[in-house]
Amino acid sequence: MKSNYKKIGEHIRLVDERNKGLQGKQLLGLSISKQFIPSVANIIGTDMENYKIIRRNQFACSTMQVRRDKKMPVALLQEVDEAIISQAYPIFKVKNEKELLPEYLMMWFTRAEFDREACFHAVGGVRGSLEWEDFENLQLPIPHPDKQKEIVKEYNTIVNRIALNNQLIKKLEETAQAIYREWFVEGIDLENLPEGWRKDKIKNICQKIGSGSTPTGGKESYFDSGISLIRSTNVFDYNFSFEDLAFINDEQANKLKNVEVVENDILFNITGVSVARCCMVPKNVLPARVNQHVMIIRPHKDSNVSFYLLLNLCSTDSKNALLGISQSGSTREAITKSEIEKFEIIIPKSDLLEKFEILMQKLFLEKDLKSFENQKLSELKDLLLSKLATNEN
Repeated sequence: MKSNYKKIGEHIRLVDERNKGLQGKQLLGLSISKQFIPSVANIIGTDMENYKIIRRNQFACSTMQVRRDKKMPVALLQEVDEAIISQAYPIFKVKNEKELLPEYLMMWFTRAEFDREACFHAVGGVRGSLEWEDFENLQLPIPHPDKQKEIVKEYNTIVNRIALNNQLIKKLEETAQAIYREWFVEGIDLENLPEGWRKDKIKNICQKIGSGSTPTGGKESYFDSGISLIRSTNVFDYNFSFEDLAFINDEQANKLKNVEVVENDILFNITGVSVARCCMVPKNVLPARVNQHVMIIRPHKDSNVSFYLLLNLCSTDSKNALLGISQSGSTREAITKSEIEKFEIIIPKSDLLEKFEILMQKLFLEKDLKSFENQKLSELKDLLLSKLATNEN
């Protein structure tokens, strides 16, 4: 053990303050992504005095199912002065904040390496729980407090920049949606369309509609780099997530040549909990293929309907209509290729579509630049977290 590595248990202590007199009002839950979230638990008839009070700069964690989830949920309360949380969660605090900053400790808990170590020590059968004693015996480097402050400041600078970019991205998305509704939805009589407008099936305005497949070997055949394999976990409405992006080699990619993704393709999730989410493929993910859960929707070249179709498919009306006609028969919602091909939408006149396409290109370019910046900032954040293990006094 390096000289500045210390056991976690030497610097924390458990806190068990109950909600006597029902003084706590805000009920929080704990997510696997290491964040506090509003609780969705049914508390009707529950004795809320048994719930625990958690205060600012205190931690809540779960040591259950660590091996199964491959993560130990733990979060630091900083958003509010106090809240209440289920008695199932251990609450702990740093003994001496002049020696160990809570923010620095939370950074350590955020590391992927910490989760791997916690998973290694988890026991208890299939679900794999982590004993509290084993948690306390886990070690971390504790540099001088001034160094900790420097590290936390650098980390928060990155996190705050990502948050600001996310706000700008959301604003750009809202602007795009507002323009779409103003130009093509509000005041439009579906039975008496304006001159030059028409109804048509998606298959008639697209040159390709099709989903992919998973390479032989499944997840075990993925690589750390290579050709991108886009899965439903990467596709969100208007946004592409690079987190957990899979890669395949050239041989696997050649077998999926017929589902190669190109610029301006629309990616549409057709199964699972994320069904009907869609986005436009970002340039920096190419070259790429899709698996069987993602549909490629490729409008005819120079048709000027790419962004219009994206905004249309992302609208609540289209989602509800598509999910309503699903005939998959599965307990999980699904949309078939045939249903997408036959789905009928309104096609505005060509000159209006062209103006809309030019405007959306500028707007989405700005959004994509912010998303790309966040991708690089996230990589920098992960690098900073991984380097915590090498920090010396």
